[in-house]
Amino acid sequence: MQTERDGWTAPSALLPLSAGLTLLGAFVAVEARSRTPLMPLKLFRTRSVAAANAAMFTCGAAMFCMWYFMTLYAQNVLHYSPMAAGLALMPSSLAVVLGAKFAPRLMRVSGARRVAVLGVLVSAAGFGWQSTMDAHGSYVTGIMLPGIVMMAGAGLAGTPLASLATSGAAPGDAGVVSGLVNTSRVMGGALGLSVLATVAAARTGGSMSPEALTAGYALAFRTGTAILFGCVLLMLLWLPKDRERPS
Repeated sequence: MQTERDGWTAPSALLPLSAGLTLLGAFVAVEARSRTPLMPLKLFRTRSVAAANAAMFTCGAAMFCMWYFMTLYAQNVLHYSPMAAGLALMPSSLAVVLGAKFAPRLMRVSGARRVAVLGVLVSAAGFGWQSTMDAHGSYVTGIMLPGIVMMAGAGLAGTPLASLATSGAAPGDAGVVSGLVNTSRVMGGALGLSVLATVAAARTGGSMSPEALTAGYALAFRTGTAILFGCVLLMLLWLPKDRERPS
């Protein structure tokens, strides 16, 4: 990644970013003028759609990075092989599935908004736990357990956010909104990875020692924790309450 290696002000980073923003602006301009837009901009006037997509973008900015930094930590610091690193993260992958499966049951009792907030708080707790990593950590407390907490929270949060977004849209727009939610998550993940990788590289300072690498990865997880708490605040202020109809 250019931002990690050269910084955000280098031409190798600014040119792709500028091109991406230009293309995004052109897409919005075309959609605003089209009679049959691929992504109707009017959808963002619906509070639940706009708020859920913003929350999904913010969640993705932190949660997507977990796999990247955990893999680097396992291989570069704890000296796992690529195969062992992949197997080490399997409990985290299972936790996402279980969190997503459990979310609808909890939503029937507590409501989608509360479950989304709970999921992000659980994930933030996992990120905070992971930020205490050290260069001589064990698998159980250094990878498995915090990974399970992070990804269980991600699974809990994703389902209600998608539900909130689609429930606020007209029936004919539900498919578009569903795709938009997934796009927001991926775009947030791409931007978040660039930012957090830069944060980690700046803390590491070019050193490849296990201690320096661990310090960089830990700072990335602390930054991710702050992003997730920001997401919680965004949801509390913007998402419609469970007893309210989306407007």
